Formats: sequence, C-alpha cells, structure tokens
Amino acid sequence: MKPLYKRILLKLSGEAFQGEEKGGISTKALMSISEEIKSIWELGCEIGLVVGGGNIYRGSERDKEVIEPVTADYMGMLATVINGLALQNSLEKLGLETRVQSAFEMRQFCEPYIRRRAIRHLEKGRIVIFVGGTGNPYFTTDTAAALKAIEIKAEVILKATKVDGIYSADPLKFPNAKRYNKLTYLEILQKRLKIMDSTAISLCMEYKIPIVVFNLFKKGNIKKIILGKGIKTIVCEKGGVNEE
Repeated sequence: MKPLYKRILLKLSGEAFQGEEKGGISTKALMSISEEIKSIWELGCEIGLVVGGGNIYRGSERDKEVIEPVTADYMGMLATVINGLALQNSLEKLGLETRVQSAFEMRQFCEPYIRRRAIRHLEKGRIVIFVGGTGNPYFTTDTAAALKAIEIKAEVILKATKVDGIYSADPLKFPNAKRYNKLTYLEILQKRLKIMDSTAISLCMEYKIPIVVFNLFKKGNIKKIILGKGIKTIVCEKGGVNEE
C-alpha cells in the first residue's frame, strides 16, 4: 500500500524515551521507537524528528527559587541533544542513515541546523533528528516541531503520545473520557486541549499542516497511521467534532 504522506515530521516527547521507568533513557523504549520509525522509512517516507527532553530535565517542574526560567529552558534544550544522540545511535544500529541537527552550535556532536541541508538529507533518505528546540528560551519543542514542519515542507505532523488520540479529559485518570476522531485547529484552541501549545497550533493553522495524534506504544501503530488506518485524532482545517 502507498503511504498517505511522503515527508513527515514526527514529534517525540522526552517521556517516550523513558518508557516505564521514572526518568532517563530506557534501552527497551529506545529500540521500540527506532523499530517503529524504521517501519515507515521502509515505506519510502522522508522522516524528520523533533525530540523533547522531559525525561531528563523538565523546566516546568524546576525550583524557581534556585534556577531562573531562562537557565531552565537552556537545560531542557541540552536534554533534547542527549535524547537525539541516543536515538541516532539506536536508528543506526538498525541500519538507517541519520543526521542530527541542532538549533545551536555543537559541532563536536552534531550539525548546525541549515534548512537546505536538512531537506537534502531527507531527499537522500536520511532521517534527520532536530534537537535544541527553537534555540530560544520560552518556546516549547511543540513550537519547534511546527516550525520545522513548515521549513522542511512536511505534509503532516505526527504527534506521538501514550494514548490513542485527543480526549475530552485525561483518559488515564478519567476512564469515561471521550476520544475525538477529528478536530479543527480552532476547536483545539477554544477547548484548551493541551495536546500542543497554542503557538504550535496557530502555526499549523496558518500553514494548513494537519496534526495526527496517536499512541506510539502500540506496536505497528505508526505504520497503520501512515497507511490511513489505526486509531488516532486528526487536527485539520475542516471537519467538525466526532466523539467515540
């Protein structure tokens, strides 16, 4: 079957790397993520990835009396580099060619982000891992994902989570929460659904980039999503709200 999208931007949270552990990087989770990515690369997809750093350092949970917000955000950016390098090694163990590009200069570890170079890597079948967020404090990696998707002309943002889409409430806490099949960007903003921050949603709305929210931890799920199957929530310009 032919994939729905040729060039995608996959957004991975830092928590995805810790798996069932309380923090850090789980080897099991890392390999599982890498195998899922390989499954869609084999379909011919061009893959860019933006990774978070919450498994190592979460700025929102910092001690504000000790670490000021700007410093905390810089620490979070460095955490994304650690995750990106780990993912690079894991993917290469599976025989995939990768590049890590950083929003700030770290030449000993990875390339600086250069848009044309990133696109050329994608065209050559290399997986490009974007680290360092936007390179600026006060912006989340969700915003970085939206920006990168626009810059590399991705056809879709795949937002990986621990649940099967967007719900009316946290389904892990509220079993009766309803899952939405489809939402518009405005509905996300109006309902204050915290699947991505408002800046990221607004950027996607302006540039008409659909967002597909799905469960990364169901084996084979990302491949199903790319082929137009699987359980997910689609955020796009049109469509109305459907609940299950």
